[in-house]
Amino acid sequence: FTLKGENMFTIREYAMPETLDEAYTILKSRKGNQILGGCAWLRLGKKRINIAVDLTKCGLDYIREDDEQIEIGAMTSYRSVETCDILKKYFNGVIADSVSSIIGTQFRNTVTVGGSVYGRFGFSDFLTPLLALDTSVVLYKRGSISLETFMTMPYEKEIIEKIVIKKDGRKSSYQMFRNSRGDFPILNLAASRTEAGQWIVTVGARGPKAIRAEKTAAFLSDKLSQNALKAEDVEAVIQEAGEILVSEVSFTSNMRASAEYRRILGKVLLGKAVREVMAC
Repeated sequence: FTLKGENMFTIREYAMPETLDEAYTILKSRKGNQILGGCAWLRLGKKRINIAVDLTKCGLDYIREDDEQIEIGAMTSYRSVETCDILKKYFNGVIADSVSSIIGTQFRNTVTVGGSVYGRFGFSDFLTPLLALDTSVVLYKRGSISLETFMTMPYEKEIIEKIVIKKDGRKSSYQMFRNSRGDFPILNLAASRTEAGQWIVTVGARGPKAIRAEKTAAFLSDKLSQNALKAEDVEAVIQEAGEILVSEVSFTSNMRASAEYRRILGKVLLGKAVREVMAC
């Protein structure tokens, strides 16, 4: 099978296993074998695939919850994430909201959670808010790994089974800026606060992969722990936190924006996120 156009990928064989064990065995049997997700990004590049492994029959398309956590299967589409009442209910709905502006409905019906998380794309709207929550990635062989750790790991032949988000009562906000609806974000940022008052701040679409801004979060956790702060005091904290953010997080320039513009946006988005979380 060959998809032709400006870019092209070629598949020599196609497999649709019914179990993860079978899928993993096929994946590891030869260097050129590859897992297929929704193929949204695969179609943008040139690649020769020996055996394409389709996980459609492996039962990984689900969003479910219990008393402690939410599980999202790797084959779940962005559209399912966007419309899921479970995800709208928790964390101020940031997970569902984060994917709602991505290109178009047809595209969101194609992109899968597993493909996006495995890719760790720098432009991802999805990873930035996930990184601000207590999120784990469950790999078929390695087991459960925190998303923060997974983001720094080298790429390897593994199968993402699901992601797991702990229901710990965090209040969250996701902010992003695009040149136009449907475009990739110029910058995105998420902030969350635990019930104990601990802040987490994450920044994505900055050029490299999304990361946590640890110094910024520590500053907010310290300064915003006081009760009944005056509005002007909160604004002063936000302004100083913005300066800390742009000093600890690196930003790069590309065709969408300069590094300096992203630094300015970072301060603005952080302010909006902190105010929204505090208003919850």
